Amino acid sequence: MELFLDSIKFEEVQEANYLGFLTGLTTTPTFMQREGITNFDALILRLSKMTNILMIEALGDTDKEIIKEVERLLKLGLNKETTVFKIPISFEGAKACKFLTDNGLKVNLHLIYTIQQAYIAFCAGATYVCPLVGRLQDQGQDALKLIEDCVKAVDRYNYKTKVMFSSVRNIEHVKNALNLGAHACTIPWSILKQLPQNHFTELGIRQFVEHTEMSTIKASDLVKKDDVFLDSNSTVLDALIQMTKSKTGACVVTDDKKEIYRVFTDGDLRRLIKNGHNNLINKKFVELEPNSPISIEINASLQEITDLFKAKEVDNLVVIENNKPVGIIDIQDVLKWL
Repeated sequence: MELFLDSIKFEEVQEANYLGFLTGLTTTPTFMQREGITNFDALILRLSKMTNILMIEALGDTDKEIIKEVERLLKLGLNKETTVFKIPISFEGAKACKFLTDNGLKVNLHLIYTIQQAYIAFCAGATYVCPLVGRLQDQGQDALKLIEDCVKAVDRYNYKTKVMFSSVRNIEHVKNALNLGAHACTIPWSILKQLPQNHFTELGIRQFVEHTEMSTIKASDLVKKDDVFLDSNSTVLDALIQMTKSKTGACVVTDDKKEIYRVFTDGDLRRLIKNGHNNLINKKFVELEPNSPISIEINASLQEITDLFKAKEVDNLVVIENNKPVGIIDIQDVLKWL
């Protein structure tokens, strides 16, 4: 099924063209009036350079007036191979269609509301017929039956005309077009953007991304190495200043051999205050008892990291490389995976 964008907005046309698989673009005078366009010709010429196939209106009260308008549009510089002239269905429109298609031009006989109108368009050699599904449904008509009847007639009698599903109001209409065998469908950008979307697809993508990250992200990607180390002669005040600077809730205190003496956390500070330690701010870490922090190897996976956080119920892990501390992973850095 050919896919057309139903729009005259340059930004929409450009964005849709980036997809790389649009058949073309359909326009209407209604769009132009709604957007306050006064120089229709300039707009049409610009759009013609932005799309593979451009469908534009050619109006007139008689077949001769319609043909004259087509000739005028072509003189602007439009390519007859890539332009489809939209003509409202009528006997005058059908006569103009027959003349134009016999002379190698492409025509969309549109504003089709009945199978009888479509039949005249088939006989006139229209390149496309264009029932307006949304408008028909607004009037309480069975628009989908009309599309089905048009497609069946084309198949049964081998007409060369393509049935275009137009006046698309929602994504269900696109499903209808596909199921009914329409040869083309023209869709507003707001609806076209919704076609690849599905809640379960989005959930699946997030799950795949998360599972990939769990396997490929390592402790080395998450570890904080700067402003997380203090020697054992440092004070609690030094630790507070450093934790504020590093925006972590912990620091690693090392001895003279650069081995772990303890980890000091904001939780440790609260516990020491609660236990009545005096002059805590100026207290050196050598005056505090050492502890054994929870650690993890630098090549550990994100899965191993999150499992350890959950199992030990801690807020920080010390990252180890060759039995030496190299930094800290804070639980805030992995919350989205927990």
